[in-house]
Formats: sequence, C-alpha cells, structure tokens
Amino acid sequence: MKFYHFLLAGMGMFSAANAANITVFYSPTCPHCHHARDFIKNELIYEYNDLKVTEINATLAEHRQDFIDTLKKCEYTSGGVPVLVVGDKCFQGFGESVKEPMRAAIEIDLSEAQKKSANENRTQLAKNHDDFVAKNAKRLDAIVTKDTDVKKN
Repeated sequence: MKFYHFLLAGMGMFSAANAANITVFYSPTCPHCHHARDFIKNELIYEYNDLKVTEINATLAEHRQDFIDTLKKCEYTSGGVPVLVVGDKCFQGFGESVKEPMRAAIEIDLSEAQKKSANENRTQLAKNHDDFVAKNAKRLDAIVTKDTDVKKN
C-alpha cells in the first residue's frame, strides 16, 4: 500500500493534520466501506482513547467537492471509496493489509503512554471484545457521520 503526503490545513472540515483523527469518505452501498467503518467502529476507537472519526458520505452532493479535493490532495486518480485519511497518510480501499498501516499512522504523534494504553486496550479487546465494548460504549461518540440517510450506530 502506498502512502501519500497529505496536508489538511486549510480545509474547512479538517482542523489540522492530526494522527489521532480519521476521516472516512464512503458510499453506503460499498462493501469495502462497510468493512473499513466496522474496523474503525469495533476496534480502533476502543484502542485509541483520543481518536476522533469523521465519516463523510461521498455520494451526497453536499460532500462531493470535499471528496474531490481530498482525492487531489491524496494524489488519487480513481474516485473509488473508501478513502481514509489518517493524519497526513491516505488510504484508498480497505482490506486486512490496511489495518496495521492505519494503526501506524494513528500512532505517529502519540506519546509512549498513549501507545502503551492502545496496546493494553487492544489486549483487552482480544480477551473479551463484548465486555470491553460495553464498558467503553461512550467511545462511539467519537464517530461523527456526515450523512442525511445513515445513522452512526
């Protein structure tokens, strides 16, 4: 998977490049988008306590220009989704091979204590996913969905 330098400063929907933030451009009918969003919703937001996620439906006219601008900044020539932006790294498409590079992109600016906490959370998730998720259900609030048709949960 190739990584592309991506500067987010100046775009209205992004405050600044931050490794602990993910923006997901998706289509509601895209199976790879569903897998990417499930991975984020069921794993990453529980692993990383400070992670914030913005999901943007790229098929809606009101988000089309933001999606086009992101494709240009990521230097993608295909309009395929999902497009995931983590700090200054871009990912197009989703599969098992994207998971660890996404984690690495999230961790770029994290302190050692934050990385240690993420590892501990990952271990607890692996031991008893449902129990850990139930105890940390508030983490779902870290996901904001910009879509008029799809709810975040």
